[in-house]
Amino acid sequence: MKRNFPHLCQPITIGNITFWNRMFSAPMGGTDITNDGCIGPKSTAFYELRAKGGAGAVTVSECMVHPKTDGSHAYHLDTTVLNSLAAATYTADAIRRHGAMPSLELSHSGMFAGTYMTDKTRQKEMHQWGPVDTVRADGVKVKALTKELIAEIVSAYGEVAGLAKRAGFEMLLIHGGHGWLINQFLSSYFNHRTDEYGGSLENRCRLAIEILKAVRQAVGPGFPIEFRMSGSELFDEGYDLEEGCRIAQQLEPYIDLLHVSAGTYQRGFGDTHPSMFKSHGCNVYLAAEIKKHVSVPVATIGGLNDPAQMEEIIASGKADVVYMARALLADPYLPRKVTENREDEIVRCLRCFTCMAERAVTSTRRCTVNPLIGREIEGDEIRPAAIRKKVLVAGGGPGGLYAAYTAARRGHDVTLCEKETEIGGILKSEQALPFKHEMYELAGTYRLLAERAGVKILTGTEVTKAFAEDFGADALIIAVGSKPLVPPIPGLDGDNVIVVNDYYRNADRVGDTVVVFGGGLAGCECAIHLGQQGKKVHLVEMRDMLAPDASIRHRPLLLKEIEKYAEIHTGYQGLEVTAEGVLCRNLHAEEDDPDRQILMPGETVICALGQRSRSDVVSSLLDGAPFVRVIGDAAKVSTITNAVYQGYHAALDI
Repeated sequence: MKRNFPHLCQPITIGNITFWNRMFSAPMGGTDITNDGCIGPKSTAFYELRAKGGAGAVTVSECMVHPKTDGSHAYHLDTTVLNSLAAATYTADAIRRHGAMPSLELSHSGMFAGTYMTDKTRQKEMHQWGPVDTVRADGVKVKALTKELIAEIVSAYGEVAGLAKRAGFEMLLIHGGHGWLINQFLSSYFNHRTDEYGGSLENRCRLAIEILKAVRQAVGPGFPIEFRMSGSELFDEGYDLEEGCRIAQQLEPYIDLLHVSAGTYQRGFGDTHPSMFKSHGCNVYLAAEIKKHVSVPVATIGGLNDPAQMEEIIASGKADVVYMARALLADPYLPRKVTENREDEIVRCLRCFTCMAERAVTSTRRCTVNPLIGREIEGDEIRPAAIRKKVLVAGGGPGGLYAAYTAARRGHDVTLCEKETEIGGILKSEQALPFKHEMYELAGTYRLLAERAGVKILTGTEVTKAFAEDFGADALIIAVGSKPLVPPIPGLDGDNVIVVNDYYRNADRVGDTVVVFGGGLAGCECAIHLGQQGKKVHLVEMRDMLAPDASIRHRPLLLKEIEKYAEIHTGYQGLEVTAEGVLCRNLHAEEDDPDRQILMPGETVICALGQRSRSDVVSSLLDGAPFVRVIGDAAKVSTITNAVYQGYHAALDI
């Protein structure tokens, strides 16, 4: 057959292993890590799904090689620990049996040991080790590694590499980027040693080379060794791309694949993991430049999820392999859809950071657009229902669409009704924000999948009590969503006011000066967009913090963008909307303070004061079928993540 993306689908031989395509699954940490560092069964299923989805290689992350100096709660591989080798073996086998090559990332956190711990107080109780004695920005003391400890760590890399090969892993990735230990030695910002491990570039590369030699001795010739590095640390005091090229040349003789990432985790999370505010593939230039200076194959990574873009990267010689992480959470079957010419069915990653935020907060995994993530062990196959039923879904937002899609895959006769002329629900409002356009496109993808599964979609059709009774469904899923909260504030119904949900319809009405009234996630993102357009934006929020509804990973990046594009006013209560703006009360000012009331000027006011469930509609439909389930915002105003997850399971319960 003729492949639409022939370069992505082309095999590549690295060392003595042939990988069947150029789309690799990047290192992603598991969740059910046992107390003694074994890979739990949920994590094995987590990695296996990416193998089933057709990735050429699947990398298990992170295996910390020397617990004595790195007590991070991560994987260990140690024959003295019962089940450690067995768990690794079962995981490698789970990946390999689907045709993907299992790889294990070997790592050491150095001075940032304990980063992934949910209880951060324990991190501060640990011993942190690095190139030199220092104190981290958060006050944690770091001890300099002695030469004896360095020798132990080097030896540990070799020992763990040998065990990984015994367990069935067919490639090893040595993590030398993102601010972890090897990167700390490579970087003159971290490394101020005066012995043979510090100073010159050759000395700073010494630890990495000793580790690579130890790994090679353990695994033998031909076994693929991959080295992950930051092409540039992307901050003023760190090394730049020019020095990154020289580092790559130093390491090239000892590796089979050079994996070029970017940034330093602790100083640029949004660089290492490009956010929705950055362009897709924004870090590819690092790999493209380094590839000019080395002869080994080069891999690239960074917010990639578009097959056309990835095809161009390989075809033009910018890189030999493309890595994806979040994109393969959103759609584990992305590689398989590419090879089967089904690229229009790919569910794109939104770069919303739900996946990483959930891991930081609860030590689990979730994905906004894929309800399987973190729960793969429960099964990823949709089993046909024993009895085919007539299913009615009320509401064409993300939860309703995913519920309909899932129910149809189970063999039910499914009809979805949306009262508006366009499906998507609250996702429609995202089409006007370029950095969130993929969220708007999600509705189109879900619709395509639902219709191909057999769902009948009726737009401009409201499900009322009478409609439901006449329809005679066996099961009714109520996904009618929410409506904007517009409190009875004088003037909030004026012609100069636009509700944030309707901004996409009224973008041409917005003046050059704007008051965004409400500093939740929706208001903040709209303020950023308006500021990017060159408008003068005042962001008004009654609470003392912005975007408390944003995830722990997305919020810091969001706040940085807001600082660029809007004037922030927290602790201000809106009293009245006038033709000149919003009259506000400073909640922190005294009663007699002349500045207690202030007019925030703006030709246009964007009302972003939150959402409210359509509880009246829900109440009218509760007797609409024998089986009724209320999902998403209709049940409780929450997130797209919850709507999709609840819609999926509602359909499984029919």
